[in-house]
Amino acid sequence: QVQLVESGGGLVQPGGSLRLSCVSSDTINSISYMGWYRQAPGKQREMVARIFNSGITNYADSVKGRFTISRDNAKNTVYLQMNSLKPEDTAVYTCNAVWGFYTYWGQGTQVTVSS
Repeated sequence: QVQLVESGGGLVQPGGSLRLSCVSSDTINSISYMGWYRQAPGKQREMVARIFNSGITNYADSVKGRFTISRDNAKNTVYLQMNSLKPEDTAVYTCNAVWGFYTYWGQGTQVTVSS
């Protein structure tokens, strides 16, 4: 069983930055994709960013230009660099990974953007 563990969340003021990390218990070299999703209270979960095995990335329109997803295969880790944070970015951010038929989710890390 693959385990995904997120870290890096916290409280930040508007305009600030955070870097989220997701460490996989298994190699990520052969993933179909890894990504970050978020869910705010009272709202549905939405895709924030994904990075595919080929290196192609997808971003939600609301974060494009502010967030960057990347990975370090040697460390089995995917990152989400979050810049110019806005209050509407407040949510629980969860790491997701797909290996062929298998899909895994982390426990989530809270990001709160507030003055």
